[in-house]
Amino acid sequence: MDLRAALTAHRLVAIVRGDDPEAALSTVLTLAAEGVELIEVSLTGKDALTVIERARRALGPDRPLGAGTILTAEDARAAHRAGADFAVTPALGEGVGTARELGMPVLAGVLTPTEVLAARSLGAAALKIFPAAQAGGPGYLKALRGPFPHELFVPVGGVDEEAARAYLAAGAVAVGVGSPLIGDAADGGSVAALRERARAFLAVVGEFTP
Repeated sequence: MDLRAALTAHRLVAIVRGDDPEAALSTVLTLAAEGVELIEVSLTGKDALTVIERARRALGPDRPLGAGTILTAEDARAAHRAGADFAVTPALGEGVGTARELGMPVLAGVLTPTEVLAARSLGAAALKIFPAAQAGGPGYLKALRGPFPHELFVPVGGVDEEAARAYLAAGAVAVGVGSPLIGDAADGGSVAALRERARAFLAVVGEFTP
């Protein structure tokens, strides 16, 4: 898949992490039904690889589906076997290179300018600023874009609706959103509330979608 084009077109990556595999799967499918095109299932969730496998079968072969918290080479291989077609990492570990070798584009976690250069050399498709809120929020993104105006940055961590709007206005290609979007849905919480949050975030990113 062309992750750079998908991020540019859709502007939102939903991050699903839950302790209830059935609820996590339901969350993925609900988000997809609401029009969230880019969904990442974190490997730190319970039975995450099974969730990815089942989601892939339900969504079909053409819908983007990512695996998150890819740390090791084996993480990347397992995610690929499960049906993920893009990888998301919190840092620049060995999982980045292995995912690339397997044909999965990588949204690679960075924080500093040095890490931006390292991610570029590893062939990352886009760069996940993590943890974005603790790093300085939209102001930090603006500062980082000074020397790196052509990189595709995706802030992750503490991104609510207001922050999403601020990051996109500051030049982020997309935002990655976990609990402010997912809430407790992946642990068995309200699907109706999840739908409302999904629509609210899609409305925000829609303000920045051509």
